[in-house]
Amino acid sequence: MAMATRNEGSKVNSNINVTPMVDVMLVLLIIFMVITPMLNNKVNVDLPKTDSATVMEDANKEDAVTIAVTRDGRTFLGGDQVTLDDLGPKISAKLENKTNKQVYMRADARANYGKVMDAVDGIRAAGVSQLGLLTEKREEPENVTTKK
Repeated sequence: MAMATRNEGSKVNSNINVTPMVDVMLVLLIIFMVITPMLNNKVNVDLPKTDSATVMEDANKEDAVTIAVTRDGRTFLGGDQVTLDDLGPKISAKLENKTNKQVYMRADARANYGKVMDAVDGIRAAGVSQLGLLTEKREEPENVTTKK
């Protein structure tokens, strides 16, 4: 009587299937591409809407100095909360090695005007030559008709 042998061990596939890993990496890449632009604006404020907004491309750069004034009157330098007394020296320290002394301000549309002006005074005390006030362009209404 002959003995039956099985050769299943010789059929083992030792290749690594990388397709699931590539799929996961592509999904992660898409998620990071969508989230990254949202991380620029570390402090959420509702910008005022204007009709004649000018595009300021330099405000979106990583090394741009951005001041934010929130609705409740808090002042932020980048993502860090600062007092109005510390605002001038901290801006001076950030602009120390830069040739372009431009600062961008993002003030909430419903922020107290006095708090915004105090922040502007602190920025000017730091020796800033240019201050950009960031706004959003107002969307034009479609097919507005008036009755006479």
